[in-house]
This record gives sequence, structure tokens and C-alpha cells, in this order.
Amino acid sequence: MSTAVISTSAAQGRFFIFDEESDAGSHAFHDPERASSYIRRPQSAIRNQKSEILSSVTPALRLSVRPAPEVVSSGIAAIDTLTGGLPRGCLTEIFGPASSGRTTLLLAALAAAARRGEFCAIVDAGDALDPQSVAAAGVDLNQLLWVRCGEHSPQSSLLQGWDSPTETISSEHRLEQLLRVADLLLESGGFGLIALDLCDLPPQTARRIPLATWFRFRRAVEHTPTVLLAIERQAIAGSCSSLRINLSATGNRKREQITNCEMKPTHAHLLTELEIKAEVVRSRVERKPVCSTEITFASKTAWAG
Repeated sequence: MSTAVISTSAAQGRFFIFDEESDAGSHAFHDPERASSYIRRPQSAIRNQKSEILSSVTPALRLSVRPAPEVVSSGIAAIDTLTGGLPRGCLTEIFGPASSGRTTLLLAALAAAARRGEFCAIVDAGDALDPQSVAAAGVDLNQLLWVRCGEHSPQSSLLQGWDSPTETISSEHRLEQLLRVADLLLESGGFGLIALDLCDLPPQTARRIPLATWFRFRRAVEHTPTVLLAIERQAIAGSCSSLRINLSATGNRKREQITNCEMKPTHAHLLTELEIKAEVVRSRVERKPVCSTEITFASKTAWAG
């Protein structure tokens, strides 16, 4: 048995070994028909392999379009007109500075969910929720789970050695509690609306939430009927949010003089209504680009009737 080593410039230094006694022996190169057949064989194999790959690829025209998520009312007609409603199975961010209507929108969404007969949960990082305001908004407290993250448990304080925790440690601990509870609630299911209230956390603390955590929340709520709300000072979920609403106060406030107080000062006024501006910053609910659209709506105080 003899072999021959052939080196060509096209091979760029790679050597090919041919067996003279095999079917692809040197006699094939003296027969033009046999040589052409050997050349056609790899070409036909490549064409067959290419056709198999192309047959397994689904054309773009035949790809199934992911259906738009179901939306429910936010409880505020102007917000529903602007956004179409709150999407189920998605993360919605509601952000803005203090006194911008964040709590108003949250209470309205809770009341709308209660009217639909759904159970709701609020993970309150700042322990700032007022149960009386929730009840005044029309929410049945028996259908609401309120998780308060504003206090240190005695066990965790003992383990960490915190006698009088500072504000920084307290904020980090509250954030850790919020993330743990959110994971448990999303895994358990059964809630029509879950709200994560991060408004009372410092912005630098809230921004420490990794993007992977928001992605995990989005995947956990996906294909479920749950509306996941994140109430924040600033938008921090990035591309994981399907809807992002920016709220701000316009500065127009309505006041009236106090008339039912016996010892009232002559200059005393009571705030009865606040005008709020809402803007959709991001929306992946609709199959079209988001337009810069703003609306304003009035938020009346509970004592104004």
C-alpha cells in the first residue's frame, strides 16, 4: 500500500493524503468521467445538506405572531384612554416624584381589581400604606395582602448585630425583604394584581436591583393573569417593563376655605383636588411605535367627597 502527499497553494499549507489502492485512486484522475463524478459528489452532498437546513427553517411569513396581552382597567378612565389599560402577565412601571399621583393610580388599580373579584397584594418597602385610604378607595381589605417591609425582625437584627440600624442598612434590608417576598408571591400565583411599592426607598438603593431580577420577575408573571406593578421614583427595570408611565403634578391645585372648624384661622385652606399629568414613556403592548402622548386628570382628596 502506497500513499502520496499533495500540497497546493489553494490549500494554504494543508496536506491531503490519497490512497492509490482505494476507489479514489490515482486512476480516477486519468479518467475524465470518473474525475468529474468525484467532483460532483461533494457538491451534491452540500446541496442536499443545504436543502435540509432550509426545509427546517420556518419562513418569516409563517411565523406565529405573539398575541397582544389582555388588558384590564386601571380604574382611571383617562389612563385607560392613554394606555388601553394595564396588561396582564406583564411588568408595568409607574414612576414620578412625590405628590405626582403614584398612590392615586395604585389605589385606583386596586379598587378596579377588587370590583373584578380578584385578590391583590402590596409589598410595601416603606411601610407607608394607609389602610383607611385603601378602604376609602373602595378596596375590600379582606381581598388585600399587605406585606410591610419597614421593620427589622428581631431574629435578623440579632444575627446582624444591629442595635440601632442606620438609614442605609435599613433601606438595604427593606429592599432585600421586598425582593424575597416578590419571588414568593409570583411563584404562588392566585393574585390578580401584585404591586411593589419602592417609592420610599432611596433611588440609589432601588437602582441596585439587578436587571436579571427584573427579568426573572417578568418571566415568572408571563403567561399568567397577574398584573405586576412597580411603583417607583425613577424607572429602573429597563427593557423588562412592558408599560412605563411617567406621572407628574401640573401645579394646579384646588383649595377651599375650612368652614366646619370653630377655631379656624382666616387664612386656612384645605386641598381638595390635584391635577396630574401622565405620559407613556414605553409600551410593548401595542404593535406600533409609542407616540409622545400626555393626558391630565384630576385626583380628588377623600375629604372632598
